[in-house]
Amino acid sequence: MTKVTNIVIAGLGGQGVLKASDIVADVAFRAGFDVKKSEIHGMSQRGGSVTSDVRFGESVYSPMVPSGEADYLVVLSLDQVEPNRWQLREGGELITPAAIPQNSLRDKRSLNVALLGWLSVSLPFPESNWQDAIRRNLAPKLHATNLQALAIGREAAHKNLSVSRP
Repeated sequence: MTKVTNIVIAGLGGQGVLKASDIVADVAFRAGFDVKKSEIHGMSQRGGSVTSDVRFGESVYSPMVPSGEADYLVVLSLDQVEPNRWQLREGGELITPAAIPQNSLRDKRSLNVALLGWLSVSLPFPESNWQDAIRRNLAPKLHATNLQALAIGREAAHKNLSVSRP
């Protein structure tokens, strides 16, 4: 893979934007890619906008996703779609909370990981790498709920792929 993959994760303070980007960066780094990550916190402690860029590939020179070049835009709060849509490249994938079946999560705080589950289906890493990254980046008491959330997101993405293919 010589191309750099660009991911922007956006949401509100307290939704797990930074933790989600930590997990993505962990998976890519442990797979042997050069990884860069940046964060914009803003008013995160008061529920304000938060974004985090994750870039990985054979060689990455900047942590910031260039304007309009995100391959994936993962949005944890629907009201953050429009303020961040400009970051998505033409043909890029927008992943929103609507991707996850309503009431499927044991804990709504695991939405960030469920959306990573959806994202994970499009990236070149096995599910076990995602599971390991969750275990490394979250407290043990959160493992079961978040591993289930990852599986729910992956299942939703697989169902979507089977419906969208003729």
